[in-house]
Amino acid sequence: MNVVFLKVSCGFFCAILLLSCQTTTEKGELDKWKQELRETESAFSKMAGEEGVYKAFTSFAADDAVLMRNDQLIRGINNIDQFYKSSTTKGLQWTPEFVDVSQSGDMGYTFGYYTFDYLDSLGNKAQSKGVFHTVWKRQSDGSWKFVWD
Repeated sequence: MNVVFLKVSCGFFCAILLLSCQTTTEKGELDKWKQELRETESAFSKMAGEEGVYKAFTSFAADDAVLMRNDQLIRGINNIDQFYKSSTTKGLQWTPEFVDVSQSGDMGYTFGYYTFDYLDSLGNKAQSKGVFHTVWKRQSDGSWKFVWD
């Protein structure tokens, strides 16, 4: 009888434990977080286009952010700062086509298309287009900062 009671008790407590770990997020809350992240990504793009990539990438990066540029990883805000410090690049713009946020609201990602208008080596207007993907993390103050770009 003790074995049966132990099995039932263990099963009951395991079920209670699992149920208490589950979190249900209301659709409205998820939609709100997605909208926050979409607005953050749009503000990031706007700043890059108007104030330059240095200002944008150092303003929206988390302290432990990582960039991949020219097949190299640039780790941390100090290295991102050094990478972009001499950049006067403007004309980079992108639009988030897709935004998703974790059920807990602490992580999210975006992707979409970017365009980069620049002058080529002969001084002619040129444009580069591509796809971007950014991973975002909610900070302790509630703001979103990117951790991967």
